[in-house]
Amino acid sequence: MSLYLEIPELHSAFPFRTFINDGWEIVYPHWHKEIEVIYCLTGTVKLGAFGEIFELAEGEIFFFPSGEPHFFLASPDSKRIVFQFDLRFFYEQNNLVTSDRTLLQLFDEAPNYSQQWPLLAQKNLNHLLREIFDCQETRHEGWQYGVTGLLTQFIYALYQLPKKPNVKQNTAKENLKSRETLELLDQIFEYVEANFDSPITLAAAAKQVGFSQTYFSRFFKQKVGLPFSQYLKEYRIEQAKFLLATEHLPMSDVAAKAGFANVKTFHHVFKKTVGCAPLQYQKQLT
Repeated sequence: MSLYLEIPELHSAFPFRTFINDGWEIVYPHWHKEIEVIYCLTGTVKLGAFGEIFELAEGEIFFFPSGEPHFFLASPDSKRIVFQFDLRFFYEQNNLVTSDRTLLQLFDEAPNYSQQWPLLAQKNLNHLLREIFDCQETRHEGWQYGVTGLLTQFIYALYQLPKKPNVKQNTAKENLKSRETLELLDQIFEYVEANFDSPITLAAAAKQVGFSQTYFSRFFKQKVGLPFSQYLKEYRIEQAKFLLATEHLPMSDVAAKAGFANVKTFHHVFKKTVGCAPLQYQKQLT
């Protein structure tokens, strides 16, 4: 799976949707023209955008401008509310005042991460997003008007935020470089997904993208925020946790299916990473 254009299924007359994603779900690098806002409901959400990895704590917010490539790493024990909307949602209001920034400019220039917002704005925008989600979920009569009004307030609140410092103009060259980086990461993620249950060496992973081992190690740690070996270990642990939660298999089978060489190694790594033995973890789920 390569970096792809996602086309969210939005109603043509009401181009907005919101839903909850579980942290088990890995979302590969993609982009879309719709604005996407992420609200961390529980746990810690790990996402990649603008060449960095961000870890959202409970109640924190992050948004992706139109066309910005992004992805999500496995974030176990977390949930995130996703809001997606097309800017034509505001077609009638867009550019009524020609001196104002356009909505495209607003989402390019406003700080993307709520940690960068004033405290009062954090509380206000947090409250608005929860109200928007509840409004769609309850679907009382006229709920579309409620969502429209609240989303308009959300946009107005973003206009009040200070601009990001040193906002770069998105040149074609910069966009291409960003896309190429994400395509390389996607090749690596895809390789791990397809082969995690077999031995994977640093040399083999580097070969997938045509890098030397040294450059690959530096590239991966810089872009993902942790060494490749650590990423691979965490990926296998998440696979093991999924198996423990959904199937009743001998521990030797769980270890093999998750990509560990033997039960002893699996038990040691799992306990060190998760804080308890695999069997204990499985019992806690029942």
